[in-house]
Amino acid sequence: MENVGLQTIDFAIMGIYLIGIVIYGIMKGKQKSSEDYFLGGRSLTWPVVGISLFAANISSSTLIGLAGSAYLLDMTVYNYEWYAVVVLVFFAIFFLPFYMRSGVYTMPEFLEKRYDSRSRYYFSFITVVGNILIDTAASLYVGMIVLGLIFPSLPPWVVIVILAGAAAAYTIPGGLSSVVKTEVIQAIVLIFGSCILTYYAFDKVGGWDAMITQLNDLKAQGVSSKNAQEALSIVRDNDGDWWRQYNSPIVPWWGLFTGVPLLGFYFWANNQFMVQRVLSASSVNHGRWGAMFAGLLKLPVILIMVIPGTLAFLLYQDSQIINYTTSAGPCANLADCTDYTYPTLLFDLLPSGLLGLVVAGLLAAMMSSISATFNSASTLITMDFVNKINPNMTSKQLVRSGQISTLILVILASLWAPQIGKYGDLFRYLQDILGYIAPPVVSVFVLGLFWKRANATGSIVSLLFGMVMAGIWVYGIITEIDHWWFQMHFLLRTTVLFVICFFVHFVVSLMTPAPPTEKVESLTWSKKLIAEETAELADLPWWQNYRYQSVALLILSAMIVSYFW
Repeated sequence: MENVGLQTIDFAIMGIYLIGIVIYGIMKGKQKSSEDYFLGGRSLTWPVVGISLFAANISSSTLIGLAGSAYLLDMTVYNYEWYAVVVLVFFAIFFLPFYMRSGVYTMPEFLEKRYDSRSRYYFSFITVVGNILIDTAASLYVGMIVLGLIFPSLPPWVVIVILAGAAAAYTIPGGLSSVVKTEVIQAIVLIFGSCILTYYAFDKVGGWDAMITQLNDLKAQGVSSKNAQEALSIVRDNDGDWWRQYNSPIVPWWGLFTGVPLLGFYFWANNQFMVQRVLSASSVNHGRWGAMFAGLLKLPVILIMVIPGTLAFLLYQDSQIINYTTSAGPCANLADCTDYTYPTLLFDLLPSGLLGLVVAGLLAAMMSSISATFNSASTLITMDFVNKINPNMTSKQLVRSGQISTLILVILASLWAPQIGKYGDLFRYLQDILGYIAPPVVSVFVLGLFWKRANATGSIVSLLFGMVMAGIWVYGIITEIDHWWFQMHFLLRTTVLFVICFFVHFVVSLMTPAPPTEKVESLTWSKKLIAEETAELADLPWWQNYRYQSVALLILSAMIVSYFW
């Protein structure tokens, strides 16, 4: 596929769309105050919050990763999508009210209120590093893939500069308001494009029944190791030793009770990149409704973003149209470069005009994800470091600091992005890196909210201990130490790291003085809060009560999971 078939009309649509997004983002920006710039003036309504959460999560990198994993007949990646409903319900019940009522700008700021400044600085630093290594660099890497196919003569660094520069063009002047307003458009175009692509893919395969028949035939012929029931199952055993990383699905069945909840909890409830949108809601109810709406949008992902990867396996397993040059070398089989699965579907199936719109939406989603991480990371740098160093800075100076921070992040992420291709599978890369960052943080947040005895010393000791343990694992994996400790499946490793950090935090807290009662009283959960919340919700009609919404979402999720079990 050296020529992807873009016509003049496609290039025209792409140019108009991308230029329009940048202009729209700049026009919708707010920067009259630091609260406007970093939190959109705390004025977002639930539809904007929900769509923004969905768009930030289903970024171009996630979309590419989902289709790529499904090409390998591994649909267990969908467990991350439906599990978001469970996590968001838990988040809306327990954490969201504390976050919003505390009036904080950042998640590390909340940790300082609960513990002390040491935990705040550690978490800020780790989050900024994570934003660069996971979110921003991954989106730039996807841009390298898509634009590299459209313009094969362009060097990767030029592609990165174009994408990063376009995202920074409206993020730097407009702040979070620009980010979320453009994300709404990106999400609509992305969902539309995914639906259209799924239609064309099913049409070429012959429909759902034809897909089932072909999958079964390939198993009977020995071409595939899985029949239709196995290929479409989202719950699966490991191949071989249950605890090993290699030759295993991304989410074995036991991962649903171990690593998946931890990674999901960090991503949706602790990650500044995501929680910043909820903090921008106009009220606690709008924040909760937005979270429920985001959960609802996650459920159809299996049909429009995961299954297309399985259809690609049927369409291209023996195809001669694949001819890519990747950072790891030439690729003539999608099984060896699965990150190219979604772009292959796009360029092979969609007609001119429609192809230009969908590709523009995909590129815009990359820009959206990049701009969102830039904004969240610059918020952390400004509010958790710069403002601490110089607390007398004016609101205008804080905004300028955030803009300079964004520019620096653009450069750092651009330098790292080309390295991702050496990892192999994008989705595994995203989850693997997250598996080192998330467990210590989740441990600190959970103990801090539900145990009044958890103190600042226990928090920082467990966080630093978790960093040391992660460093040991990384070193052992890089140097290929032949020991079972370094061959764990990343979901098991995530769980082990969480348990260790939880235990360290618990023991150290018991061995050191308890925190002052007045400090933790308003920041820890208690049963009386249920009664207070019930009274607050009594005046709302049932359909606006997030508790009923939560139950409905959980039932719907259970129905989908049972079908694909």
